[in-house]
Amino acid sequence: MLAQENSSASQKQPGGESQSAETAKTPSAAKATSEGGTSADTIQSCWQRLTENVQDSKHFEFQTQALNALSSLGSNRRANELIAAALKDTNLDVRTAAVLAAGKTKSRALVEPVKKLLDDAEPQVVFAAATTLWTQFKDKSGEDILAAIAAGDRKANPSLIHGAKHDISRTLHSPSSLEKIGIVTGAGLVLGPFGFSVSAVEYARKNGSDSSRVKSISLLAEEKTEAVREQMRSALDDKDPGVRAAAAMALGGFHRPQDVKSLAALLDDSKLPVRLAASAACIDADSGVQHAKTPHK
Repeated sequence: MLAQENSSASQKQPGGESQSAETAKTPSAAKATSEGGTSADTIQSCWQRLTENVQDSKHFEFQTQALNALSSLGSNRRANELIAAALKDTNLDVRTAAVLAAGKTKSRALVEPVKKLLDDAEPQVVFAAATTLWTQFKDKSGEDILAAIAAGDRKANPSLIHGAKHDISRTLHSPSSLEKIGIVTGAGLVLGPFGFSVSAVEYARKNGSDSSRVKSISLLAEEKTEAVREQMRSALDDKDPGVRAAAAMALGGFHRPQDVKSLAALLDDSKLPVRLAASAACIDADSGVQHAKTPHK
């Protein structure tokens, strides 16, 4: 189940909350910050946590959540390298999540790596790559694939699409392929604080996450005002883990180094998606760089 730590590798926290092996092996940046550690220590710990989880081949759900967190860092070179590596992962869901994460970054450095997946053996990945290129990067490299899928039983002739060069003779129209493609279509909606997986929506529901509140936060985050920033800070201790994760990402997007201390309080959160979101948010906030297209008001 997405974002549930593996019970065999978990240890109990005070109060009965389980804590994953990931938390046990990663130094607590929150503790270091509260005890006088430097911002550099916090950021290093955050990168370590994100890297360990995105490379944790034994827990694909950890990988997908880490990819989602990394996607919030935009064109950050280190984050892009981790996402590019995940595009080559042997796990189907991880490759799909990596494609979706690449799209969320809008980093042109990831366009070519995503294009390579237009020839992936799995229709789910092919569809994710084609739609991501089209919608996020305005790149029509997968137009022939989309046309074939759109044609359905008519099985469009690739030669009818200018520049068609991909092997779309695969069973893109089989029930199982269409089911996988349907999952990817929904993934565009659930690649939020909880990451992508078939069970993402169910996990969010069981953890009491209110998608309408999370969506509202993501929309508010587009307005870089001090009032919104303060609202995001106050939402960091919300009882809803989805809200905490979304608020952390939104606050990190203000690129204010002084917010690192507030965000670091979530680095020991009981929910892995929140810890990963906070890790990325700390890095984002510490960058101190404001995007020209979203100036503070």
